[in-house]
Amino acid sequence: MKLARVLLPNQEIHVVVVEESAVRVLDFSQVQNVQRLTDILHSPDPAGLANFLIDTNVAPVAIEEVHFLAPVDQQEVWAAGVTYKRSQQARMEESDHAASHYDLVYSADRPELFFKATAQRVVGHQDPVRVRNDSSWSVPEPEFAIFLTPEMHVCGYTIGNDMSARDIEGENPLYLPQAKVYNQCCSLGPCVTLGSTDLDLSSVEIKLGIERNKAQVFSGETKLDQLNRTLDELASWLGKEMDFPNGAVLLTGTGIIPPDEFTLESGDIVTIEISNIGQLINPVEKG
Repeated sequence: MKLARVLLPNQEIHVVVVEESAVRVLDFSQVQNVQRLTDILHSPDPAGLANFLIDTNVAPVAIEEVHFLAPVDQQEVWAAGVTYKRSQQARMEESDHAASHYDLVYSADRPELFFKATAQRVVGHQDPVRVRNDSSWSVPEPEFAIFLTPEMHVCGYTIGNDMSARDIEGENPLYLPQAKVYNQCCSLGPCVTLGSTDLDLSSVEIKLGIERNKAQVFSGETKLDQLNRTLDELASWLGKEMDFPNGAVLLTGTGIIPPDEFTLESGDIVTIEISNIGQLINPVEKG
């Protein structure tokens, strides 16, 4: 089952069940203390609760008539780095003086985890992501994102774009927060596919395409089984010594990185596709 937050044609925001060609609006007046998408995700039976909440008095709305919003409420968004071999290589290339650190963290017990965004800095499907005005080398990072309950259990998946200013991070690893965290630095969506860690990673394909002036300028793909750590492992490390009363979203790292000579430009279109979730499409703006 897929759930989403959408803006309907009447300009009302609703949580919906996403079907093949339409969405079904949920009625939150039926259950006390269930008022948000997060409340469904953190329930013992998200699919059963969502089915119960479908408003049968409202006709299905065609998918092309709704605007998908980022599927987050108040969760913090975190990210894992250097979890794919390709990411390790790229981080070593961009920062010669810190190459050994990236080499070591790939195989270390403790993963690299960093804060990525508050909910208000996250954009949704078809909304623009942004390149920092003080960056001359920025790329999208297509990532499999997991939704976590307050107990750090995986309850769903979505597509994530962890925008990254490679020149800023490469200048000094201590600049990582500035390279990663800024307005419109992350996109999520278009929906949440319910699920746990009982997942065949080899069946999950991740694809990235970048279009400029209606021509494709980069494409790449990988599979989730190239991830060097398990989803449960990453979730466990995030939950050490920290509480997440609203749950969290964790981006699990990227295995697709454009060549060093490539940088995003205003007007580019970034398309990320992940099996059984869909496509996350965002235009790019700078400054």
